[in-house]
Amino acid sequence: MMGYITLFICAFGAATLLPLQSEAVLFSLLVLKPHAAVGLLLVATIGNVLGSCVNWWLGIKLEHYKHKKWFPVSEKHLLKAQNIYHRYGFYSLLLSWLPVIGDPITLVAGVLKENFMRFLVLVTIAKLGRYLFIYAAFLLYQ
Repeated sequence: MMGYITLFICAFGAATLLPLQSEAVLFSLLVLKPHAAVGLLLVATIGNVLGSCVNWWLGIKLEHYKHKKWFPVSEKHLLKAQNIYHRYGFYSLLLSWLPVIGDPITLVAGVLKENFMRFLVLVTIAKLGRYLFIYAAFLLYQ
């Protein structure tokens, strides 16, 4: 049970702007509990998607604070994410799994008032896809 909780916390935190990583935790738990792969993938995906939802919500609520020193995303990363979002529209949410720009993209989606249901579907596809890739790597590792 503790492994699931740890995975959820890491996946949730990794999707927010905290410097956490969930991939290594997931891979380690798959090694320890290969029979629990479906549950581990679900916990990681749900945690990561919920963390991205926090970013979306922060984007809606905090966009007018973006020039403050304490704002969690640098101006450079925010501008890069906004450019990607403007270029590719809501489909850029499929890149939300990427390190460095993925979290700001979910924040920008909130800033730009992206429809939450569309946000949720696309981010879930992206996050699940990343964890399925890690699961495939685990299967190759065995």
